[in-house]
Amino acid sequence: MAELQKQQVEQALASIQDPYLGKDLASAGVLKSVEGQRLRLELPYPAQGVTSKLSEEVVAAVQKLTGIRPEIEISQNIRTHQAQRGVKLLDGIKNIIAVASGKGGVGKSTTAVNLALALAQEGALVGILDADIYGPSQPRMLGIEGKPTSKDGKKMEPMEGHGIKAMSIGFLIDEETPMVWRGPMVMQALEQLLSDTRWGELDYLVIDLPPGTGDTQLTLAQKVPVSGAVIVTTPQDIALLDARKGLKMFEKVGVPILGVIENMSFYICPKCGNEDDIFGHGGGAAMAEQYGVEFLGAVPLDRSIRNEADSGAPTVVGAPDSPLAKIYRELARHVAGRIALQAVDHSHKFPKIVIENR
Repeated sequence: MAELQKQQVEQALASIQDPYLGKDLASAGVLKSVEGQRLRLELPYPAQGVTSKLSEEVVAAVQKLTGIRPEIEISQNIRTHQAQRGVKLLDGIKNIIAVASGKGGVGKSTTAVNLALALAQEGALVGILDADIYGPSQPRMLGIEGKPTSKDGKKMEPMEGHGIKAMSIGFLIDEETPMVWRGPMVMQALEQLLSDTRWGELDYLVIDLPPGTGDTQLTLAQKVPVSGAVIVTTPQDIALLDARKGLKMFEKVGVPILGVIENMSFYICPKCGNEDDIFGHGGGAAMAEQYGVEFLGAVPLDRSIRNEADSGAPTVVGAPDSPLAKIYRELARHVAGRIALQAVDHSHKFPKIVIENR
């Protein structure tokens, strides 16, 4: 039986472009082993939704070049990637993704929860932290009721919904109770929600930030190891103006920008099918090009997105086979792919040195 040679396989992989890493599979280094006619590929991001398609492409490329139809095994290995300098990594959490907007009302929280759920459906271990102390929305969006418990009286156990872990000030107070707190109290609450939660092992922790560029964002940048930020905007000029401020703030504090998502990008009439650019057109893509960052994609304005989030089952889980859910999963793969391109952090492997006086 003819056996495949590694050089031949790499030549075949060089002809296949990975849309989430922006490079071909050979230069991406996903080939882990060649044994006889069996290939093992290892992706650096979760991709269960496209594994079958990728496998077919690899089989076709290898067979075309060698005449041998290989057996393919595709796995994933999500690693810890470097965050801003001088900030210590959190135990068990590999990567932290901040979802931000300069302006309220652009659908940031809905985007954040659907991204988190999409990453989980793609095969990752995911948590979400609702960092909006004044207006927490994740408990309702995830359909989670009740209060967190503590097994040791020191750390809280995260709540769980739809396969992801979650923490929010909304779990600790009544839904209608206003948070009449000054900035320092808000910052302390945010730090406690993050560090006093027993998150366990997570590939990604998505942080749903409040709008703006204030104390919460600065605290995050200074004390939390953020792997990258996703900026959510609408095509509207006013929203873009504030989104630019958010983007530039993260740049100033050394947090990588993973890309821009344009929400409410267009509206399709459910009756006639006519497409209307209610808030303008192409603003998010133009902004991404202006600042040299990735345009991750666009989400249409659709009533079902709001309905599903309000009902406690966001689109990715409420309508998993819908075109909208596929958009969110595509966005999630692009976000994870951008993180995978960053330098790997090896500090968690370093031994701890303790000096004792005897």
